[in-house]
Amino acid sequence: MFVNLLIILAASLLVIALFRHLKLPPLLAYMSVGLALGPGSLGWLQQHEDMPLLAEFGVVFLLFSLGLEFSLPRMLALRRVVFGLGSLQVLACTLPLAGLLHLAGLALPAALLVGGGLALSSTAIVTKELSSMGEVFSDHGQNAIGVLLFQDLVAVLLLTMIPVVAGGSEQAWYWALPITLGKAALLFGGLLVASRWLLPRLFHEVAQANAAELFVLLALVIVLLTAWLTHLLGLSMALGAFLAGMLLGESHYRHQIEADIRPFRDVLLGLFFVSVGMLIDVGLFASHGLVILGMTVLLLALKGALVTLLVRLRGGSNESAWRSGLALAQGGEFCFALVAQAQQARLVDGELGGLILAATFCSMAVTPLLLRAAPQLAARLGRQPDAEARAEDIAGACAEHEGHVLICGFGRVGQSIGRFLRREGIPFVALDNDPIRVQEAAAGEHHVHFGDARRGELLEALGLSRARLLVVAADNPQHALATVKAARALSAELPILVRTRDDSFLASLLEAGASEVVPEVLESSLMLASHALVMLGLPERRVQAHMDEVRRDRYHLLHGFYHGASANLLDQQGRPRVLLHAVNLSQDAYACGRSLAELKLSGLGVELQGVRREGDELELSGNLPLREGDALLLAGPLECIERAEARLLAGTQ
Repeated sequence: MFVNLLIILAASLLVIALFRHLKLPPLLAYMSVGLALGPGSLGWLQQHEDMPLLAEFGVVFLLFSLGLEFSLPRMLALRRVVFGLGSLQVLACTLPLAGLLHLAGLALPAALLVGGGLALSSTAIVTKELSSMGEVFSDHGQNAIGVLLFQDLVAVLLLTMIPVVAGGSEQAWYWALPITLGKAALLFGGLLVASRWLLPRLFHEVAQANAAELFVLLALVIVLLTAWLTHLLGLSMALGAFLAGMLLGESHYRHQIEADIRPFRDVLLGLFFVSVGMLIDVGLFASHGLVILGMTVLLLALKGALVTLLVRLRGGSNESAWRSGLALAQGGEFCFALVAQAQQARLVDGELGGLILAATFCSMAVTPLLLRAAPQLAARLGRQPDAEARAEDIAGACAEHEGHVLICGFGRVGQSIGRFLRREGIPFVALDNDPIRVQEAAAGEHHVHFGDARRGELLEALGLSRARLLVVAADNPQHALATVKAARALSAELPILVRTRDDSFLASLLEAGASEVVPEVLESSLMLASHALVMLGLPERRVQAHMDEVRRDRYHLLHGFYHGASANLLDQQGRPRVLLHAVNLSQDAYACGRSLAELKLSGLGVELQGVRREGDELELSGNLPLREGDALLLAGPLECIERAEARLLAGTQ
């Protein structure tokens, strides 16, 4: 087991780095490690009895953290999706899949059982990707989460049905169903009582102790204890963890709990995906490659189309329907356990079972890519009739606006800007892609509309050509960049103000056509610095002039920072941060006696921000000779700074 873990972690480290460079999801990296190193290929990893249980805890932690996002009232509002759409999806997908398996040679009861397993989708992949893309609370995200929760109940029922179908159980299916639902109700009731009276007091006592390790231990104990109790009841451990997280979602400690368990969740979830890849025999792809490809495409197309149809029949929008279908089109991890047990009970022969598992694996492997391409695919598949209708509705509502302000992204910052505009009597129109936020805002503000600001037709509908200003307040910098490009393609003169968290996209946004970019972190630093200078007695005009100069210089003075031992050297997009580092020249340093022009530091990707000699700041020029004791202040990514330091001190690089 120890050797297995060592190989998995080392291989995952290398493969994830490669996949990140190729801009591929890390989930594919984990699955590829299991596929390449598992018993069915190179054989470096061997199946161990503790491996599946350890890997399953990754899904347990994932569902617990997802439950923290869903409070009990939100889940009650989703009951029509969970039991309505969920039951329809399972039935609608099980019957045709069972029919195809029956034609392939399976007996009808076994075909229904395996067809039900194929009708279930991957809870781990879908929830992980929706969370990482921030789409859990979108229409299609809530459809997917609701259906997946119902599928967890069905998964338990299907597992209990295997001995019944194989003739090795005395319990009939019509008894298994109410017993399973009764256990789920019992678990929910017990967790509800604990979350209302016991857990808040425990967390309060631990918080009073002010010991971080106690808080982490309590969070881990809750997750593992919930999973163990659920396992004792014969239910899905992931379902129990979700219920526990959901009931703690209203707690004041929700964010702290989520932060504490995130490292455990991500590592264990990686082990889970590696274990999925280990179940596949690579030799099948060589001998039955076309068959596996055909089965994969058929599974994705059939399930995706049926889910899309069901969402449309229930009144969902065209875009939401197609994106829900794409999210739930794959097979799930539960199918591996079901087919393995069906093979042991001799309900499915080895070759057909291997093909089913290979097709399920392939459908799971392409799901992260499908979810990331879902907006474009949904637009093409649906031919955008709803988008056109939405654009017409927005255009009608904004027809009378002239000289107004467009706000793309009506979150905390967008709402703050709107309040100041309303106070000054300046009309504005806002666009946001969070349906819940738009629904709440629409109760008091008729000028807030739902839509994706990256789409040019919606910007046109909002009256972009008649607007005085466009404010892009989206939290996602890549979305903000796409919005700026779409707006600039429609209007070359419109002023565009963009809010970002930091300066990592500042140059890209300015190049795309943004008139002004305001990084929150840097602007708050300026505000604090200005208050400090005024409190020290400097004239307000002089301080304001300094601040204006920094803004005109695109915050150049604030670029980079001295990193500490615990600093994260990557920004939110995974790119190296700009750091500051001072290099002191010793007597034997290579740079001593040489000029700045000779050293060519700019070619190494760093910027020389200053040279200090005996406490004085020297004026920078190419012919400035350096000498012992000089301190050079460099700014740039860590790798570039290391190269520059090597050149200054040893003449290498």
